[in-house]
Amino acid sequence: MTEKGTSLWKDAWLRLSHNRAAIVGMVVLILIGLSCLILPAIAGVLQDPNSQNLIGKNQPPNAEHWFGTDQLGRDIFSRAIFGGRISILVGLITTFVAVTIGVVWGALAGYIGGRTDALMMRIVDILYALPFLVIVILLSITLQPWTSKLTEWTVQWVAGEGPTQLRIGNVRTWVEPITSLVPLFLAIGALSWLTVSRIVRAQVQSVASMDFVEAARSLGLGHGRILFRHILPNTLGPIIVYTTLTIPSVMLFEATLSFLGLGVKPPNSSWGVLIQEGANAMFANPWPLVFPSVLFSLTLFSLNFLGDGLRDALDPKSAK
Repeated sequence: MTEKGTSLWKDAWLRLSHNRAAIVGMVVLILIGLSCLILPAIAGVLQDPNSQNLIGKNQPPNAEHWFGTDQLGRDIFSRAIFGGRISILVGLITTFVAVTIGVVWGALAGYIGGRTDALMMRIVDILYALPFLVIVILLSITLQPWTSKLTEWTVQWVAGEGPTQLRIGNVRTWVEPITSLVPLFLAIGALSWLTVSRIVRAQVQSVASMDFVEAARSLGLGHGRILFRHILPNTLGPIIVYTTLTIPSVMLFEATLSFLGLGVKPPNSSWGVLIQEGANAMFANPWPLVFPSVLFSLTLFSLNFLGDGLRDALDPKSAK
């Protein structure tokens, strides 16, 4: 009886499905991600995260305010969801920018080789020596003048023709926290690709010496097609694993900047801003610190568990 064939990705999913920690992490990520990305876009579901009510400040969790209220009477649940949207988008967008630059740079360096490879890797070494935090801050300040123009254009585009002032205000509340962080997205992403470029370079050099690449060359295929259609697809495993492990580090870096007052600007929030605000008033009211910290920690742990699971699932040595 002929044994039914399988594929690398099918085997990887089978191994991943047996990793309970990775599956639990993936489910938690989906739930938190959908909540933070979808709920703010649905009108009437969440309270205004910036609406103050000093009469109802420092309330514990209750039926009206699931996570309680902060020192200004703002709903912590709404602020945690809106803040989670910012933190997650920072992680996703900056990681996408970093991985895209790093994959292209490392693939070209590894495939071309020779002096070009040496020059490209020396540039990476030089960038490694630069003070990362200082460069991110300088880039953010340099790109800041474009933020207001981008915000106005996006608000007009989303609001449509002839919008009411209420519609414009609602759209601005949803859009401005994201567009204001575009310089931060670009600054962090433009400097976070160095490690992935080295990983991809090493993988490309290893795959480029295999027999199927020589066969593709013998058929007269162009260098671009060989690199992007034959070599890079066989390096996706390490790239995917690195991506899942980069997202939490980027989110943690954004939280650090926001904690220091260099990230999200008030009254908007991210998990880092909420943790900073909660830490300042933790003895009077611990809830503004506890709930954002729990959500942030759950997200980071889930991403790390999923990354470890993907690393094991995509490891050829673990194949049956």
